[in-house]
Amino acid sequence: MSARPPIRVLLADDHTLVRRGVRLILDGEPDLTVVAEAGDGAEAVAAARATEVDLAVLDVAMPRMTGLQAARELSRRLPELRILILTMYDNEQYFFEALKAGACGYVLKSVADRDLVEACRAAVRDEPFIYPGAERALVRSYLDRLHGGGGLPERPITEREEEILKLVAEGHTSKEIGELLFISAKTVERHRANLLQKLGVRDRLELTRYAIRAGLIEP
Repeated sequence: MSARPPIRVLLADDHTLVRRGVRLILDGEPDLTVVAEAGDGAEAVAAARATEVDLAVLDVAMPRMTGLQAARELSRRLPELRILILTMYDNEQYFFEALKAGACGYVLKSVADRDLVEACRAAVRDEPFIYPGAERALVRSYLDRLHGGGGLPERPITEREEEILKLVAEGHTSKEIGELLFISAKTVERHRANLLQKLGVRDRLELTRYAIRAGLIEP
């Protein structure tokens, strides 16, 4: 009987040194192999579509598209792909957003050397993995509420507005944002105006402050 092929992993983090360290951990296991890397969420989505991968390990805070945004996109486009969120943030809101985005696990970078391999194996078995201190029952409870039509309170802005908010806060022009999201600059301007009104802010500086508080960009 031949051995099962290793789990093919896509690794996305905007810090090269972090990717290198995580890759060493994963490639050191006989049943795991990193087959693709990405430096931001948009690259991760493109890499997952271009390469045969079983599991995507995504950082939360990345340029252009966050790990949570990438997870939502990958869940829509590649529903069979398993997703893990790897983060420095011990944050309940991010944890629930990760589950809502389609991730099946949430691993803290501070203990990645201890937990990440186990989390990868659990993800491929389609089992939830959460960092120690949280309870598996929490995941089950949340998924039950989500499937029952409950879940988290609605966010004040749509997913598209969130994408545009992040890119505006990163300093991209309407034309650049339009090219990244495949929409017109005029549509970007309309979304931007809606954001200002919805969030009760006046300009890009205040939008940027909101994006930092929401964890879309790093301060």
